[in-house]
Amino acid sequence: MDYEKILAEMGFTLPPAPAPAGNYLPARRSGRLLFLAGTLPLRDGQITHAGQVGKDLDVPAAYAAAQVCALNTLAAIKGAAGSLQDIEQVILVNGFVNAVAGFADSPAVINGASDLFVKVLGDRGRHARAAVAVAGLPKNAAVEIQCVVELRA
Repeated sequence: MDYEKILAEMGFTLPPAPAPAGNYLPARRSGRLLFLAGTLPLRDGQITHAGQVGKDLDVPAAYAAAQVCALNTLAAIKGAAGSLQDIEQVILVNGFVNAVAGFADSPAVINGASDLFVKVLGDRGRHARAAVAVAGLPKNAAVEIQCVVELRA
């Protein structure tokens, strides 16, 4: 399957791989595992969804932010592996939601990333996951995700 074609059919374009914003690698490979740094909802270097969910954004807007994070993660995978076709499976997604105290809908927000991975990659996109509300994220982003994927070789 051509995963970038599937993205295009869904109305998405794979962005360029995000550059690290500090002294770290965007991805680190160990054997067939690729550990990805956290990705934010960035387009053209700008945060697309900023603020706290439950105050500045609602769940549907934050779901969209998680989709942008997933697109940036796919771009980072392509940058590190050379092709999305090299993905054997998504192993783990850790999702962080910048939310008001007591926010209980983090799973609904992180579904934006999970749903995108499964729609694009099929069963290869199914993964274990955490979805956690936090008091703040870099650049006041609404969402951040961090993933581990297995590559084919």
